[in-house]
Amino acid sequence: MSRPVPLADLVGAAVDPVLAKQGFGESSLILHWDDIVGERFAACSEPIKLQWPPRPPKRPPDAPIEPATLVLRVAGAMALEVQYAAPVLVERVNAHLGWRAVGRLAIRQGPLSRAGRAAKKPPPDAAALARAEQAAQGLADENLRQAMVRLGARALTGPAAKG
Repeated sequence: MSRPVPLADLVGAAVDPVLAKQGFGESSLILHWDDIVGERFAACSEPIKLQWPPRPPKRPPDAPIEPATLVLRVAGAMALEVQYAAPVLVERVNAHLGWRAVGRLAIRQGPLSRAGRAAKKPPPDAAALARAEQAAQGLADENLRQAMVRLGARALTGPAAKG
C-alpha cells in the first residue's frame, strides 16, 4: 500500500537532473538560497550555475579537486555590494555544502528570474491565531496540531476570509 509523500520530498528528485546540467550536484543550493545567504542578498541575487574547472587528462587520483566558480545573477546596482560580500557569501555556501566546493563568485548583472514573485506575507493577526489554536485543540499529535494552527491562521487571515 502506498502512502502519501510530502511534495517537498519529491521536488529535489525532480529538479536535481535539470540542475546537474548547470553544474549543481544537488538542488539544496537553489531551494535554500534565502537561508544560505540571508534575505538581503537573496532578494537581489540568484545562483545560475556552478562552473567546474576542466580536469587534466592524467590527473593523479589523489590530487585535490579544484573548487568551482559560482555564477550569480544580481539585480542592478547591488552587484557592487555582492562583489564586496563575495568572501562571506562563498564561506556561507561552502558551509551549507559541507566542503570547499566554491572558490569564487562570478557576477552577471540582469533581472532575476523570480522578480515577479510576490513579497512575503505578514504574519497572521492574533485573533486568527487564537481561533486556529482553539479549532486545533483536539489534535493529539503536536507537530500536526502546530501545522494546522499555522494553516488555519493563514486561512482566517487571507483575502478569502475577508470576503
